Amino acid sequence: MCAHVLVAEDDEMQAELIRRSLLAEGHTATVVHDGPAALDAVRRRRPDLVVLDLMLPVIDGFGVCRVLRRNPDDPDLPVLMLTARSAEDDVLLGLELGADDYMTKPYSPRELMARIRTVLRRSGRAAGRREDPVVRAAGLAVDPVRHEVRCDGAAVECTPAEFEILLAMTAEPERVFSRRQLLECTRGTDRASTERAVDVHIMNLRKKIEADPRRPVRLLTVFGVGYKLSGGRA
Repeated sequence: MCAHVLVAEDDEMQAELIRRSLLAEGHTATVVHDGPAALDAVRRRRPDLVVLDLMLPVIDGFGVCRVLRRNPDDPDLPVLMLTARSAEDDVLLGLELGADDYMTKPYSPRELMARIRTVLRRSGRAAGRREDPVVRAAGLAVDPVRHEVRCDGAAVECTPAEFEILLAMTAEPERVFSRRQLLECTRGTDRASTERAVDVHIMNLRKKIEADPRRPVRLLTVFGVGYKLSGGRA
């Protein structure tokens, strides 16, 4: 079962944890941090499931869910709500608005993935899709299960931190990542790193996947912001 999941969560660390868990399960993911961005992401690329934090800024999760349920193109889009609020009234309102499931924080990533599998299976959204955990873009193929990377078909040896950075960027080609966001990707593999260490990881990755590391065409610098993987989906 392979699905595209929209994660709408204003806590960047929580969102990154969910995204990485989804990739490890063989899914793809788009991450946004406020209500309007969530609605825009649904319009741009219809997901199979929305993991929706209740306490989103600008438009909260309740408001996003109301809009989604009025969407004539996909009124039955599965929604799994996440919130730190566990009051019975909040739970009931979320379910009355059409949430398919509801989890309160803190939660375990394993339980969340189990709930996601259940919602997807029940909705049939991912039925018949090829179960392929490999993430592909810009001539790269990153396998989060086998922990393997290939560039134009050739195997690439990566450190754990390099692998996590490349996995994040390959899953969302053309997205610009700040150094801090890429540093968060390495948590658990490279806890002693600083944001400047990300520059070293990018430099080393360029040596491994670029024909000319001094003139990169894949891992590009976005001055004043961070880095992006250019080249689109493979």
